[in-house]
Amino acid sequence: MGLEKAMNEKVGFDNEKYLKEQTAAILGRVKNCGNKLYLEFGGKLCFDYHAARVLPGYDPNVKIRLLQQLKDKVDIVLCIYAGDIERGRVRGDFGITYDAATLKLIDDLRKWGLDILAVVITRFMNQSAALIFKNKLEHRGVKVYLHYPIEGYPTNVDLIVSDEGFGKNEYIETKNPIVVVTAPGPGSGKLSTCLSQLYHEHKRGIKAGYAKFETFPIWNLALKHPVNVAYEAATADIQDFNLVDPFHLNKYNETAINYNRDVESFPILKLILNKIFEKNVDLPMYNSPTDMGVNRAGFGIINDNVVSEAAKQELIRRYFRYNTEYVLGIEKKETVDRVLLLMEELGVKITDRPVVEVARKTAEEAEAKGKGNLGIYCGAAIQLKDGRIVTGKNSPLMHAASSLVLNAIKVLANIPDEILLLSPYVISQISKLKEEILDAESESLDLEETLIALSISAATNHTVELAMKKLTDLKGCEVHMTHIPTPGDEVGLKRLGVNFTCDGKFSSRNLFVT
Repeated sequence: MGLEKAMNEKVGFDNEKYLKEQTAAILGRVKNCGNKLYLEFGGKLCFDYHAARVLPGYDPNVKIRLLQQLKDKVDIVLCIYAGDIERGRVRGDFGITYDAATLKLIDDLRKWGLDILAVVITRFMNQSAALIFKNKLEHRGVKVYLHYPIEGYPTNVDLIVSDEGFGKNEYIETKNPIVVVTAPGPGSGKLSTCLSQLYHEHKRGIKAGYAKFETFPIWNLALKHPVNVAYEAATADIQDFNLVDPFHLNKYNETAINYNRDVESFPILKLILNKIFEKNVDLPMYNSPTDMGVNRAGFGIINDNVVSEAAKQELIRRYFRYNTEYVLGIEKKETVDRVLLLMEELGVKITDRPVVEVARKTAEEAEAKGKGNLGIYCGAAIQLKDGRIVTGKNSPLMHAASSLVLNAIKVLANIPDEILLLSPYVISQISKLKEEILDAESESLDLEETLIALSISAATNHTVELAMKKLTDLKGCEVHMTHIPTPGDEVGLKRLGVNFTCDGKFSSRNLFVT
């Protein structure tokens, strides 16, 4: 893809170039590690929407395409921390628990013609929920292995690299030269699983090495490049931060960017690897955290201006997300302040997101016109791919998200504003069902309900059918609302694939919202 074309289409990343670079890097590392490599996959294996947002043109499933290319050389192992199963930890982008995300990941891989070798439950201590999860997987034909806590991990190297440490963990039988170790999210035990397997392999006289595949931070971009700063924002909740890799700088006199946890753990990790490899001195010994990586994302960037602007927009989205989670009592105020500081460093303002001010103005105009009769007035705005901005507001009939989507598809289908896509009679019947039979607090239609009503109406109305076909054109569009969406609105927005943000205000005075 040429630079001129990339500029015109606002594409900043070339997937094919990246795939070629990344595949070569992995195969080269396998060869250097005795033809057996444990490859820790950091970040998201599939549906990596953060990468897609900050690197326009990046395929969210490009890593899956990579694995498909290497299919005959790869075993896939999934890790999940027993404690996350026990407490029901939630993956934010899908709104599902880590154990459910593990099941979803297995299903997704199978859809792409890839299957997993096994699931490893890490730091297992007989947690009841973890046992139930283990049984569920095994009853569905999935192999499950148990790894246990090691006292003094990761500093007590002599204990860790012994039969009382890694030796207690169940050994996973693998057959292919590349073993991809991944997880539904961070803190799942991927690294310890790799190291445990290395211990068992070397004890059996099998040479095997370790490498890390993690997209961010991008080591060959500047420390304060917007793409790397956006990664800091994405991990502000776990207090990660980027820094120049001091080990790499000292050894090679070259600047490379890494993040704090990798740098802090490197000396101990090197000691563990050295102890495991002590009888195989011909295996590569890493001099820095950057050396461990096989990360070629930086070489896929073909338009720095495009990715820089996209990364700045991601900073704003992260601010709104964390601020909403703070209002909901989920996130800490320090996380919100951290992202604001990162925005300030790059000179980014909330109003640099065009849909924000438009949505707020829509809500203000609706309140002025309604004279407060509706109670809380919500505004919403969407920026279409051609740059046009469409608005929506709440009413006694439907939520702001519902009116926004209907207005947007009417614009895309060139349907005059005065033509109604949903009959008032249909809406009233749904409202009657909600109020009189389902005993719902609100009779107005949320987005999920509106989309169902739209699909039913499309069966008998060709105009509605034409409008409905435009729903797919909303994917990737920017949306902002002045209030936190209800569950039905949030589900609808996620299904449509829009990049959604909202102000940290509630759309109802009720404490319990369905």
